[in-house]
Amino acid sequence: MALIFPAVSTLRRDPRLLSYSPHVSALCIVVGVVWLFLLPLNNYSRHTYISENALLPGQVHTYFGGSEQYIFRAYKREVEALNTNGTDGVVEKLDEIFKSAGLKVARQKYKYASSGKEYSGENVYSILHAPRGDATEAVVLVAAWRNMNGELNESGVALVLTLARYFKSSEDQFLYGWSLWSKDIIFLITEDSRAGPQAWVDAYHDAHSPPSVSSLPLKSGILQGVVVVDYPFSHPFEFIHIVYDGINGQLPNLDLFNTAVSIASGQMGIGTVLQQMWKHNDGYRDRLQTMLRGMVNQGLGHASGPHSSFIPYHVDAVTLQAVGEGSHDEMALGRTVESLFRSLNNLLEHFHQSFFFYLLMQANRFVSIGTYLPSAMLIVVNFTITAMSLWVQSGRPEISAKAPTRQGDSGRKVGNVKKDRAIGVTPAQGSAAIERKLFLPVASVIGVHFLGVIPLYVFNHSSEKTIAITFFSFTVFNFILPYVGAIILERYFHPTRQEVLLMKSFSLLLLGMFLSALATINFSLAFLVGLSSVPLTFAGPIPGRPAVAIIAAILMSFLTPTTVLFCSSVYWKVPVSDILIEAAFGWDVWGMWTQVVVWCVWWPAWLTGTVLVASSLVKPYSRRVS
Repeated sequence: MALIFPAVSTLRRDPRLLSYSPHVSALCIVVGVVWLFLLPLNNYSRHTYISENALLPGQVHTYFGGSEQYIFRAYKREVEALNTNGTDGVVEKLDEIFKSAGLKVARQKYKYASSGKEYSGENVYSILHAPRGDATEAVVLVAAWRNMNGELNESGVALVLTLARYFKSSEDQFLYGWSLWSKDIIFLITEDSRAGPQAWVDAYHDAHSPPSVSSLPLKSGILQGVVVVDYPFSHPFEFIHIVYDGINGQLPNLDLFNTAVSIASGQMGIGTVLQQMWKHNDGYRDRLQTMLRGMVNQGLGHASGPHSSFIPYHVDAVTLQAVGEGSHDEMALGRTVESLFRSLNNLLEHFHQSFFFYLLMQANRFVSIGTYLPSAMLIVVNFTITAMSLWVQSGRPEISAKAPTRQGDSGRKVGNVKKDRAIGVTPAQGSAAIERKLFLPVASVIGVHFLGVIPLYVFNHSSEKTIAITFFSFTVFNFILPYVGAIILERYFHPTRQEVLLMKSFSLLLLGMFLSALATINFSLAFLVGLSSVPLTFAGPIPGRPAVAIIAAILMSFLTPTTVLFCSSVYWKVPVSDILIEAAFGWDVWGMWTQVVVWCVWWPAWLTGTVLVASSLVKPYSRRVS
């Protein structure tokens, strides 16, 4: 140990070590990106499998069919008639249908306000109590009156009504022989796919806000699983599109997804697709595209269907969406739902065996968190490496040629000190540590992070009419703000080289700390924000090179979150106002916190880096003014 500490001390003082920091950071970024692109290969991904043996997917005989098809057609005509006559009387008619099937029925009214617009409606639901159960567990079958695209879910609602009657009649048929269900079944019809499911699940867990959201008069036990049916047309379908993304990037247990795929494709012979990849050849390119689409959806954090509202309550849920035009009718989808509910009925405890963090690249192939997490961590760690390097640099003074130095026996530069006829040998100016002045760097970085609360509040509380104008006004202001901040910083505070290094160090340190914690919760959002923030690692003052500083300042101005959002809206052909309204709705209704990461983590780091770059341009002006 006596030999180790001097060696470590010598290495720490070696200036060559700091010169490697940018290269190490760049290497981490490149390896992290390459790591992600390797995941679709067979050597890094694996086939899906069922971890919970009690599920037994596809091992039961389904009875749904025959005369139920006539009942389905009758209910479908009822739904079409209700839609023709308007929304008046829809809830009353659904209430009547559930009661005629012998089920307990209840309603719930809700009203939300977001972006100056009101979202109100009424949910209707019924409960089938299991004779074999004690009302401690329940599964939910959901159909929204209108799906996420605003289309009438005519076949989906009719199918849920038919299944409710079928499950009840099956229970009555076997009541004196053997009972089929061990868990209660809740049939829920929501008025829409966005606010209705959220109001119902909030009230079910007593997390709602009365009187805007009414309490539920009827409840059952702990929710074990949720299946949503989305069938918005009349003709036979080709595939089942399984939608599984939850709010804030949360996902259902992989066993539920695998069970749905196994039953649909294995037992029923229906093809399954995900992430709107209608044609998937299981090649590298399609796998990568599917994975990236899933990462974008999870990174945005919005609800992808009615099922998304249940996942934050640790209730595993998926949406079965009929797509295409093929040979499978509503009876095939009904048998799929029946078989899936029979598997859920077999559960002895809550889903826990399989993964909650994963990336799917095909219906039968996935990557677990232990394999994909290093890609985000490698990108994030580059910020920490740079921050540590800047911290060390800030403790070293700039090299001065005034003091005479000589080479000591150890190879380090040393200087001579004379005092009272005595001569001593001390470390030269370049290797001695100096005191760090922390007030200005700490105050500026903390102040900029608190400044992010302003756009967070403004965009979440702007009305639908003014949100587009607010966005473009803030975008223009965003281009000017770094230069204003640089002028104020240089003219009134005159930061030293050490304080500038500490500002960048603290900013990158916070960015790395926040994103590393976020990566374990929402990997996709952490990866996307980290990749967008990579230029901040290399951004800083560029003294004596005005042309390079101007180019760097312009490039940094186009890397602001507002510019990235605008470019994304152009690429996806979605108006910026629609994206911001959806984000505000998610903040007010779903509890979405993607905006917090954007405005309180990403934007402050960008602003700090751009101010430091702009300070190279405004420093000569500030000196002339002084």
